[in-house]
Amino acid sequence: MTLTQLDYIVAVDTFRHFATAADACHVTQPTLSMQIQKLEDELGVLIFDRSKQPVVPTELGLAILAQSREVLRTARRIPELVSESKNDFRGDLRIGIIPTLAPYLLPYFIGEFIRKYPAVSVRIQELVTEQVVERLRNGLIDVGMVVTPLTENGITEVPLFEEPFVLYASEGHSLSAKKTIAPADLHTDGLWLLTEGHCFRNQVINICGADRQTPDGSLLEPARLQYETGSLETLIKLIDRQSGFTLLPYLATVDMDPARRARLRSFESPQPVREVSLVMHRSFLKRQLINALKGEILMHLPGELVHQKTDRGLVVQL
Repeated sequence: MTLTQLDYIVAVDTFRHFATAADACHVTQPTLSMQIQKLEDELGVLIFDRSKQPVVPTELGLAILAQSREVLRTARRIPELVSESKNDFRGDLRIGIIPTLAPYLLPYFIGEFIRKYPAVSVRIQELVTEQVVERLRNGLIDVGMVVTPLTENGITEVPLFEEPFVLYASEGHSLSAKKTIAPADLHTDGLWLLTEGHCFRNQVINICGADRQTPDGSLLEPARLQYETGSLETLIKLIDRQSGFTLLPYLATVDMDPARRARLRSFESPQPVREVSLVMHRSFLKRQLINALKGEILMHLPGELVHQKTDRGLVVQL
């Protein structure tokens, strides 16, 4: 049994396709298949059920794959220990970040991080929270930037800051006449939301109240127009040209022009907030790089977020 063979079976499990796994491992498919067959012969069991498409692990194969991932993480930790002892920042750092954070948080720190650590190659993907967690488990990314708390076994959360929600309403909307907003004020028509799958959508619904939902859990649609989008900027433009309101995270409002800022309303105290965290697999690698990433984020945040007080009772759950 070799680490290379464990790499190959983990790749097949990740991609559920032998040819794609071989490409990811930079070997030919016959080479990968031969090494996996050799491992199965040595163990005397089948790790994969090849009769199904896409290929799936057998019941025992699932346990073998889980242990293989742990073995590979432990093995890869050894050269990291040497690198950390030399204070040597180099290698790849693969980051997954949710779309309601990416365009607003990344510009604050990513340029300085790249300049400070020129030997680090940074790869960033916009992913919804479920994809971040799945790719952390599969070793396809090293760290995620998401909204927490999550309820995921084996995932480590490192809170960074708490970000307030603010209201954005069209001119003439009843909410625009208020100086500050209470959650009870939000039970009105005209709420625009992100599409299903975005954690920010669920947080907004939780703030706005359960009476917006029908008995089957679907959202009441106050208007004849129904539009699904994963972009906060699209929601803002729709409200500008149509009518209605939505909730935005604070960072999405920082660079707004005066006309749009006039449409913002803060919440009364206690303000609803979302907790933004780094998330890693519990046996995560690249600890030195991730700690450096955390430091750069906190160093370059707007001051009002750095000093945001932590109050778990105000954090909006997913």
